[in-house]
Amino acid sequence: MAIAIQPPAKTDRGIDDVVILGGGLAGLFCALQLAPRPVTILTAAPIGQGASSTWAQGGIAAAVSEGDSPSMHLADTIAAGAGLVQEKIAELMTREAADRIEDLLRYGVPFDKDLEGKLVLGREAAHSERRIVKVRGDMAGAAIMQALIATVRNTPSIRVLEGFVGESLTTDGKSVTGILARPAGGQAFSPVLFPARAIVIASGGIGHLYAVTTNPVEANGQGIAMAARAGAILADCEFVQFHPTAIDIGRDPAPLATEALRGEGAWLVNADGRRFMPDYHAGAELAPRDVVARAVHAERMAGRGAFLDARKAVGAAFADKFPTVFATCQSAGIDPVTGVIPVAPAEHYHMGGILTDANGRTSLDGLWAAGEAASTGVHGANRLASNSLLEAVVFAARIAADIHGLMPSPRNARWQLVDERVAGDDDAEFAFGVNPDPVATLRRTMADHVGVIRSREGLATALATIAALRVQAKSADLINMLTAAKIIAAAAWRRQESRGGHYRSDFPQSVEALRLRSFLTLRDADRIALEAGMVRRAAA
Repeated sequence: MAIAIQPPAKTDRGIDDVVILGGGLAGLFCALQLAPRPVTILTAAPIGQGASSTWAQGGIAAAVSEGDSPSMHLADTIAAGAGLVQEKIAELMTREAADRIEDLLRYGVPFDKDLEGKLVLGREAAHSERRIVKVRGDMAGAAIMQALIATVRNTPSIRVLEGFVGESLTTDGKSVTGILARPAGGQAFSPVLFPARAIVIASGGIGHLYAVTTNPVEANGQGIAMAARAGAILADCEFVQFHPTAIDIGRDPAPLATEALRGEGAWLVNADGRRFMPDYHAGAELAPRDVVARAVHAERMAGRGAFLDARKAVGAAFADKFPTVFATCQSAGIDPVTGVIPVAPAEHYHMGGILTDANGRTSLDGLWAAGEAASTGVHGANRLASNSLLEAVVFAARIAADIHGLMPSPRNARWQLVDERVAGDDDAEFAFGVNPDPVATLRRTMADHVGVIRSREGLATALATIAALRVQAKSADLINMLTAAKIIAAAAWRRQESRGGHYRSDFPQSVEALRLRSFLTLRDADRIALEAGMVRRAAA
């Protein structure tokens, strides 16, 4: 994609070279790769606390063993992607994986190693080899983020501004020129403008658009919505991955029973103790996530329940091998050594997002996207397990290299002061933690109608509910959530087949003629919503 960089204003000493929205793995890694170029990171929560990356349990996929290869990793990625993987983009991701693992080691990530100093590798669903680089079994995400946070804190060229929620992008024609962000906590202050020559959206996923999710509350689609409202092209937004084994103990977000447990041999059983996955797929518990999620959903809807049984596969070693899952179970009165773990599907990862090329460039000049907010095409219709952390670091590094190439002479850091906040009109009916009713309605609607199983009637209902909520919405937070939800539902309405993370009960088969990536803008989503409304009224 062609791109134009805005020249710094001679009279404005507050313009940044780069502003990154998001303090997860993609945002932090990109900032470190950009050093010593001055970078500002905007994040709603303290870095590491509002990022899905911190909660990633399985690890990061990379072909680093003697019997493995990037081409084998690529083949598994393509197979899992249900026909929609952008092969050339995925090939460079798997090829660059080993180098990014080396980067993470240099940043101090304590990946598991054996007595000879070689990386200890695990296996997860749909991987043909053991290639998951881990930390203490299920602590990879937390350990990676801890190491990167420490490095970022000690990098003078990186300014981290915590407690700022992105609201919108400022533009000049087709170019993005800055971010408007508001201090977290509602509408008490006017938004602050952060002008920049380059903007990177690394704001995470969409989990909290759904009633049951494994994502932190900050993962609410804001980055996707901001880009869409600025005119960016979006891709593959109908493809939402539901993790099949969220621990069903009534918590929000839902804690996760890592897929690595099934990689170690744990079974899925119903309330009668019967193993059910062989009835649904030849790969049984190691089938692709979308298949396992629908199987768990079906068992639960049939009243048989779903449970993860790791008693034989892990047994007494549970606390040592999977300490995070063990602690969660213990806190809920469950002993996974002697008993089974109740599980349910939960929104986990969004394959869609802001369309980017191999260097993370979007369709708007001056705007890049990385991590879950982006749609690079490497996941296709269904992400291969543990490719998410890999995608984040590979494309964050490529974005940094791209920006370095476009702006070879970084400025000295001359950051604007942001502690002089101007009070604004508090006319919004909604702020996080104040009046959750619109959000609760939206989340329940998305779970019921744009969830594991979809239909024309359900999607039309979802779009109508979103439209009704939008009429009353005034706060940027809620408007962005509703915008992201509308985009996902509209994309799901338009794809009249089932593929990967998108399953339509009224179109249950994949259609070869539809084996194409989907692209849409906010204007397209508005048109689709109107069409769905007309169909719904005609059927009434």
